[in-house]
Amino acid sequence: MKLNLKMNIRCCQRNFSSALPPLVPIQLPSPRETHFWYILPDEVKSVALLNRYSELLSPCERENVNRMSGDQLKKRALLARALVRTTIARYQTNCEINPRSLKFRKNIYGKPEVEWHKDDNFSPPPLHFNISHTPSMIACGVTIDAPIGIDVEEKQRKLKNDIIAFAQRYFSPYEVKLLTSISDPEVRRQEFIKLWTLKEAYVKALGKGFSAMPFKTFTIQFRTSTLRCFHLPGNSVSKASEVIVESSNDPGNLTNNCLFALLEVAGSHYAAICVENDEIVRGESNTPMKLTVRKTIPFVEDVCVSGTDAVLPLRGIIEQ
Repeated sequence: MKLNLKMNIRCCQRNFSSALPPLVPIQLPSPRETHFWYILPDEVKSVALLNRYSELLSPCERENVNRMSGDQLKKRALLARALVRTTIARYQTNCEINPRSLKFRKNIYGKPEVEWHKDDNFSPPPLHFNISHTPSMIACGVTIDAPIGIDVEEKQRKLKNDIIAFAQRYFSPYEVKLLTSISDPEVRRQEFIKLWTLKEAYVKALGKGFSAMPFKTFTIQFRTSTLRCFHLPGNSVSKASEVIVESSNDPGNLTNNCLFALLEVAGSHYAAICVENDEIVRGESNTPMKLTVRKTIPFVEDVCVSGTDAVLPLRGIIEQ
């Protein structure tokens, strides 16, 4: 069924709040925990539900959605904003949060942040979030006390350009050499996508994004590690490769002050998560990141998929 979202979103003057069931409350993540929420747009088919989501948006957000060309782009933009608002509103603080009341601001590089209303009766949580989306998945990552960056990419993403030529334009010489060493074209394409997601998540965790921190300015490397990288409840601790970052401005200076997770999600996407690792920076701990993954359709269903075949940890391309 084709959705005329432009018409529906503009006809949101009625108050749908009374018809919405309450969001299931969730405890805030622990200091070493990351929550990863995702929604599959193709599974959201109800026009009435989309109308209800649109009521949660600010007037500016609704205007931005309506400016999108085509129903599918409108739908994905609407779901992205609804996912952010409903996800943040779930977390138990010292007061109930209405997803419609949330306000946002952007840092100097354009990364969105929650603009909490501060008063004597409310102490805002040190909550960080980041969002990423493809035509077939929208994801939101949440942490406490640690900046986060996430990226999701379709496994079957096709590139118009030759992969090596594309990598030479955007990746470091080390990464280009690594991809060139892979003879199988399909494997090379898959590893290119994984590497892209990790680099995207890294610059987003730093709060900068691609324009402020071009991918050529740093190198992602993988090393076999005895450290426990991240833990998915229901699974044993992942022995996935340790991800380290080398600055092109200071070759040989490797940093592991961020925790990374590289996943296959829903059998269709690669997802990368990057979280600043203050404990390692201070030399205090190398305990793993605890990762909880939930699939959601806000107000309809929430399913924890950690420890299932829907979320699989992945290893690096070539380990040092």
